[in-house]
This record gives sequence, structure tokens and C-alpha cells, in this order.
Amino acid sequence: MRRRDSTEIREKLLDHGVMLLMEQGYHGTGIQEIVESVGLPKGSFYNYFPSKEAFSAEVVKHYIEPFIKQLDGHLNRKNVSAEVALKAYFNELIEETERRDFKGGCLLGNLIGEIGETCDLCHTSLRKAVHRYRDKLKEGIVRGQAEGSFRKDLPATFMADLVLNLWQGALLRMKIERSVQPLTQVLEFLFDDYFKA
Repeated sequence: MRRRDSTEIREKLLDHGVMLLMEQGYHGTGIQEIVESVGLPKGSFYNYFPSKEAFSAEVVKHYIEPFIKQLDGHLNRKNVSAEVALKAYFNELIEETERRDFKGGCLLGNLIGEIGETCDLCHTSLRKAVHRYRDKLKEGIVRGQAEGSFRKDLPATFMADLVLNLWQGALLRMKIERSVQPLTQVLEFLFDDYFKA
């Protein structure tokens, strides 16, 4: 098999893995189902990943990448303050959540709740993904502090952790309420009140 074909198949497996793990969870998704979703025989899974745990750890990395790029895209817009960029990013996520009819939430949060303590490989991957995301949020907060939008008496890392923690909790609440109100409450509380300089 050519390297390009192999890379494309691996990417397809990861794409479908994100979707299946989001919809059905780790324990509800089998290897057979994963390979069938891309039209491969079951045994071929092991040509790409040594185990379901290794696959899931890679899915976590694959999942977080677009969010990092999306956030980076907002923060790198010219003539836009960090505060405006962060609000625009989170409002985009809220709109997407409404389009998906409040389903899914966040794969990281879902997997942390389901297998975060039972699979070392996944635990490490989840932790790295959460920290990467937190650090990207921190970049925006540091810039917002320098621009005078955000308070400076709290460390940017603490503020980024707070955003992440409150957002994850709001995503869980959103699923049971079938409403974006928990998400908008978090944004309003943090960016229009608690973080204000």
C-alpha cells in the first residue's frame, strides 16, 4: 500500500473515531464498527493502531487540533482585541452546538468522565490535549491583560483553567437542559464581569 493511501486511511479512521466515540463513548464503540465505518476488514485496524487504547489516544489528539487552529485563527485576526477574539471563538462554538441540537458536548470531557482514570495511555493523551487547549486560551488572556481588557491581579494560567473548567461543566449541563444558556452564562460571567479590568 502506498504511503499516501495509508495516511489517508489512518486519517479517515481517526475522523470516524471522533464521531463514534462522541456519539457512543469508548465502551460503546468496537473495533469492528470503527473499521466498517471506513470500509475496511477488521484485521486491518492493527496495520494502523496497535490497540483500541492507542487508537483512542490518537483520536484525542486528532480531535483537539481543529479547536486549537480555530482559536488560533481568532487570536491572529488583525486589528481585533484578544477579548473580542475569545468571545467570537466561544460564540462560534455555541452556534455549532445549537446546529448539532445540543448533542455530543466535548469529546475530551466525555472521555475524561468515562475512562480518564482507567486507561493510562488515554489519560496521558487527554491531559496533554487539555493542557494544550488551556495554554492556547492563556495566550489570549495574557494578550487581553496587556491590552488592558482583562484584570491583572490573577495569573493568566489560573484564568485559562477557570474558563476551561467552567466551560466543561456548562457543556455537561447543556446536554441535559438542551439549551445553550449554561454556555452563555459562563461567557457573560467571565468575559463581561469577572475578567474585566
